[in-house]
Amino acid sequence: MEPHPAATRFAPFGTTIFTEISALAQRHNAINLGQGFPDFDGPEFLKQAVASALGLNPSSHTSTANQYARMAGVPALAKALAADWSTRTRKSIDWESQVTVTSGCTEALAAAMLGLINPGDEVILFEPFYDSYRACVAMAGGIARVVTLRPHSSISPTITSTPITTFAFDPEQLAAAFTNKTRVILLNTPHNPTGKAFTHDELALIARLCLKHNVTAITDEVYEHLVYDPTSPHLQLATFDGMADRTLTLSSLGKSFSFTGWKVGWAIGSAALNRALRSAHQFLTFSTCTPMQTAAAAAIGSAQGQAAINDLVAMLRTNREFLTRELTALGFNVIPAAGAYFLMADWTNPACLAGRLQSATSDAHVCRLLIEQAGVAAIPASAFYQHPHEGQRFIRFAFCKRNDTLQQAVARLQSWAAHTTAPAPTLAGHKA
Repeated sequence: MEPHPAATRFAPFGTTIFTEISALAQRHNAINLGQGFPDFDGPEFLKQAVASALGLNPSSHTSTANQYARMAGVPALAKALAADWSTRTRKSIDWESQVTVTSGCTEALAAAMLGLINPGDEVILFEPFYDSYRACVAMAGGIARVVTLRPHSSISPTITSTPITTFAFDPEQLAAAFTNKTRVILLNTPHNPTGKAFTHDELALIARLCLKHNVTAITDEVYEHLVYDPTSPHLQLATFDGMADRTLTLSSLGKSFSFTGWKVGWAIGSAALNRALRSAHQFLTFSTCTPMQTAAAAAIGSAQGQAAINDLVAMLRTNREFLTRELTALGFNVIPAAGAYFLMADWTNPACLAGRLQSATSDAHVCRLLIEQAGVAAIPASAFYQHPHEGQRFIRFAFCKRNDTLQQAVARLQSWAAHTTAPAPTLAGHKA
């Protein structure tokens, strides 16, 4: 009998879909619109801040920022996060006890689950979800109860005759998901992969249910700054009545400043919730990369940081509109994205890509065809569901790329749809 060294708790998850798709894209020299990382750098002032922290700038002296950081975060960053939170929510918090810096939001999620969940506790998740959510629940011995976000048609308040499709949950299904074993609800807004921004009414219902059932909310808000309608700003569950002390708000530097490889994240919440998270964080990573934290402090809440975010949002808004328009012209039914940097595209229209997908048997099959024959990578949406059939209609495209990358990807799809050979890559230094 062969040994099976992997713990059974990870058996349902296998290799992440991002690893699989990115490896396949690299093998076929495909343009990677699958994994959500930019193909450009973030602002120069942050790179210079890292150089200074490392002691690499000619004017800087030997750095002291190259050793272990304070377990809960470099004080300068924790103070900046607390000040920014106070400015945005008009509620003051204590930087020492209510802010914890983590190695990206993914570590914050794991630490929060390990610190708050006991074996047998139930955790409510909205599907589709970022693939680490269920794994984090499993690591903590929890039980996932899933509420499904489904396409929902409504009428635009500005163009009354135009139907708009978004994703929404059934309030009755959500209410039924709460039981006497529910410990946590995990909410991601703006949402990956759908681009949904949870509305005021939806958040108010979630808040009422949390209060009724004495449930803690963990909110993944890594896309908090990446919203595209100025009249509908990002809403934080922690600011709703009764939720300040029962919400642990998670975010990170990577998405807002296009430095996903820095892995600087954080948790903000009550001292009690931070103590729970820190009880796991201290044994997972203990502390996060010190020079990256030191540099991050220069971005949070600063004028330079806000200007960089504004520039990024403007770029992503243009990219979103371009890719939505071009994918729609190719026959996809593209679900509008209010935030984040992904588009969910329904591929089941028989005319999609001039009928080139009619032989496809699943969203995973579609993605293999796109990579191998068109030279463009996307993610099969069923990978984000506990009930994969709910996502079979969709594939996810990322638009956090340079505009010329998106243009080349569209050109490849157009060429494939026209039954011609996809153009050879032309991007200098392009890495799939």
